[in-house]
Amino acid sequence: MAADIVDTAKSAGSFNTLLAAATAAGLVDTLKGPGPLTVFAPTDEAFAALPAGTVDDLLKPENKASLVKILTYHVVPGSVMAADLTDGMMAKTVEGSDVTIDLDMGPMVNDAKIISADVKADNGVIHVIDKVIMPPM
Repeated sequence: MAADIVDTAKSAGSFNTLLAAATAAGLVDTLKGPGPLTVFAPTDEAFAALPAGTVDDLLKPENKASLVKILTYHVVPGSVMAADLTDGMMAKTVEGSDVTIDLDMGPMVNDAKIISADVKADNGVIHVIDKVIMPPM
């Protein structure tokens, strides 16, 4: 490993929207920081599945606070590996609300399926998810 979460996501090639959103939200330095952090990372396809115009609206400067809230809801402090997940587990996100882990039908965080787990980075771990999860608003 010789890459932080941002560089690891960049090299994967399927997180361009997430990285653009992190840049717009001013979160790149945090994701490149010492960590450790656990990121539930939606793919480009997950962002594309949002209602038309949602991503473009969130990337506007006037919506930065909402974008930060959504993105930080995908981040849990510490390094949480797949083996650490338990059914019904609650994890407090950087945003402040909890996400719920469900293992009944394969690993899920809230209503997003974890499609690839334990992508290690120097400052944490990425779990790839198939949809964007939304914090309580």
